[in-house]
Amino acid sequence: MTAYEVVFVLLGVLTLGAAVLVVGSRQVVHAALWLVVALGGLAGCYLVLTAELVAVVQLLIYLGAVVVLLLFAVMVTRTSIGPVEDLDTGNRPVALLVAVAAAGLLVALLVDAFDRAFVDLSTVEPGSAPALGAAVFRTWVLPFEIISVLLLAALIGAVVLSRRDVGSPGRR
Repeated sequence: MTAYEVVFVLLGVLTLGAAVLVVGSRQVVHAALWLVVALGGLAGCYLVLTAELVAVVQLLIYLGAVVVLLLFAVMVTRTSIGPVEDLDTGNRPVALLVAVAAAGLLVALLVDAFDRAFVDLSTVEPGSAPALGAAVFRTWVLPFEIISVLLLAALIGAVVLSRRDVGSPGRR
């Protein structure tokens, strides 16, 4: 096993552990901080895979914007920052089933991808920004736009849910 593979596996284990702590935490602020660790570990994985541009975008967008937005939303909506016991909605079996199915699908896809084209990481040339841009905006433009519309809908839904005056009888 090469040093790159050891670092990649350690970062993967760190990211997986932090992700489990994100969804298992009963404190919103602690979950956000574990999310920082998970996203930082993922950026480290991108660096090991010589995808420096994707790693920097991961750090800027997710760590610099999404986590700050999450913490800002917690502060603005006056959400309890301590332990919250009423987070359990009774959907744990369904959530566990969906998580196991998603993990199984991801493992199957990765095994299939590595079986078809195994590449030695020490011989890979670093990707360029023009090649990544061409892939995102030519090959993957439709999924990219669908995700942007989905994120916009989620943002609008979050604003509607956080407002206290929506649906009140005195509002027109």
